[in-house]
Amino acid sequence: MFPSGFSGLTTSIPCGNLVSRLRPLSLRLAPHSDGCAKRGPITLSDLARLAGGVLEGDTDGHILGIARLEDATANEVSFCALREYRAHLPGTGAAAVIVAKDFEPPRDVRESLAFIRVDNPYLAVAQVVNHFFPEDKCPSSIHPTAVIDDSAEIGDDVSVGPRAVIGENCAIGERTRLGAGCVLAAGVRVGSDCHVLPNVTLYSTVVIGDRVVIHAGAVVGSDGFGYATDGGKHVKIPQVGGVVIGDDVEIGANACIDRAALGTTRIAEGTKIDNLVQIGHNCDVGPNSILCGQVGVSGSTQIGEGVLIGGQAGLNGHLTVGDGAMIAGGSGVTSSVPAGCQVGGYPHLEASRWRRVVAALRTLPELGRRVHRLEAMHAGEKEEEE
Repeated sequence: MFPSGFSGLTTSIPCGNLVSRLRPLSLRLAPHSDGCAKRGPITLSDLARLAGGVLEGDTDGHILGIARLEDATANEVSFCALREYRAHLPGTGAAAVIVAKDFEPPRDVRESLAFIRVDNPYLAVAQVVNHFFPEDKCPSSIHPTAVIDDSAEIGDDVSVGPRAVIGENCAIGERTRLGAGCVLAAGVRVGSDCHVLPNVTLYSTVVIGDRVVIHAGAVVGSDGFGYATDGGKHVKIPQVGGVVIGDDVEIGANACIDRAALGTTRIAEGTKIDNLVQIGHNCDVGPNSILCGQVGVSGSTQIGEGVLIGGQAGLNGHLTVGDGAMIAGGSGVTSSVPAGCQVGGYPHLEASRWRRVVAALRTLPELGRRVHRLEAMHAGEKEEEE
């Protein structure tokens, strides 16, 4: 049972060209190293139903897996969601290809290939992959080298890996898995069905909701970066707040989420955070947002619901990013972004204006040469007049 007095927090995203575009699977899928088993074959018709699609073409055969177009065999399916991958269709050996409902295949493959037409190809791929590689339900176990304080409350069917450390007054929910070398400081709360991978560090009083995945090396609850300057010296401002992570959040490898100076740093339910992301103290990230790799969010910035932030974007502190906003990769956001707005560049501009500026920059060398020629002509005319 989950410890009394604590419950998990209960508080298909189109990534457009502006931020980033997901790529088709690049490798034939194989069982994970943790030993999850691959399911047996499924008929092509049943697979189409599983993906929520309509099958066009040959319905015979049994499917054993999924692979990228250029690697797929006659017992595998593949998918094509971007135009630039259409060139691989004539040479694919796949039994069928998952595509969008309005996809127009090249003429030379219309008769030779079967297609599964779906509303959302990426969602269909997720469903197919989950069929062939269901989540491993490893048996619960506590490794003998794990260090668990006597005051910690451990739920049913919890797994704790080698040399993990669980501090005093921690609480771990049912069916949660803690990888090797994880450190949970005093007072940490982790919900049910979570997967905390190796060498994750959760500082004191961090609260993690249900079904949260935290990848290797991530740090949640480290001190916020706050100093007062006194006579040229920097005096640390104690960071005594906390961090609360909502249900169904995923935190990438080596990401860092700082504790609040006062109050709480919050990541709301359903948000996905990529590798190497830095989130400063007292930030509040709304539900179902996406923060891609190497994003940096300075302290006290408020990010709304369904926000998409491209890789390596940097956000100043004390800003507000409205619901549904999109920030292009590499952008420098220096002021608040209204809800639904698309921005890019450094300093950031509204997306259409940013694209015009980038287009204009490409003409600068030729424009410079033209100005130089005009100046030379003008100088020659003046000499003749004199």
